[in-house]
Amino acid sequence: MKLVIQGKNIEITDAIRAHVHQKIEKATAHFQSLISKVDVNLSVENNPRIATNQSTEVTLFLSNAVVRAEESSENLYASIDMVTDKITRQLRKYKEKRRHQDHTSVRPTDLESTLNAPEITPEGREEPDISEVLSHSPTLPATVVRTKYFAMPAMTVQEALENLELVGHDFYMFRNIDSGEINVIYERNHNGYGLLQPRQNHDKAAHNGYKEATVANVTPLSQAS
Repeated sequence: MKLVIQGKNIEITDAIRAHVHQKIEKATAHFQSLISKVDVNLSVENNPRIATNQSTEVTLFLSNAVVRAEESSENLYASIDMVTDKITRQLRKYKEKRRHQDHTSVRPTDLESTLNAPEITPEGREEPDISEVLSHSPTLPATVVRTKYFAMPAMTVQEALENLELVGHDFYMFRNIDSGEINVIYERNHNGYGLLQPRQNHDKAAHNGYKEATVANVTPLSQAS
């Protein structure tokens, strides 16, 4: 398991590095066979108005999942402790979910038929609507303020849904293992999940290049028994 520690507005001292190593080793002790790499980003906001200005972000790269957590505190060591505790809980949930799936699996035909049946408006027209994705986020600045590069292993929709819950975001971008295309799964305002997929080339011009399907028959981590 490769561990990478980076800092922003902070010097990574030997004491800090040792504390991170100790906490990460403890948090991942029972899961290291599943993890290929761990990224730890430590940062300090130089703004006196921000009380909890010392943050720790941890990203774990698994074979078909990415587990991410972030915590902030007035003390860097406290933020490291809090985020590794959260990582431990997320890994435990992930392992329990995988064990549950060994006994109960989703029938591919059910999932495929659901995804290939876009929502129909009362007028009978297919009406892709990504407003639910956009409504989750506040107004963003007009410029790109941060760029992230990350691995995007191919996975099923079920695995993408698990990743969505693990990272705690409103949406999750992934490469669909069946089509090889980039898809986005997201949490809908009115319950359930949605999936954004590129249309076939001949449909792009007429349909804005994407289609939406409602995701059903997949089990969120929070509902696994």
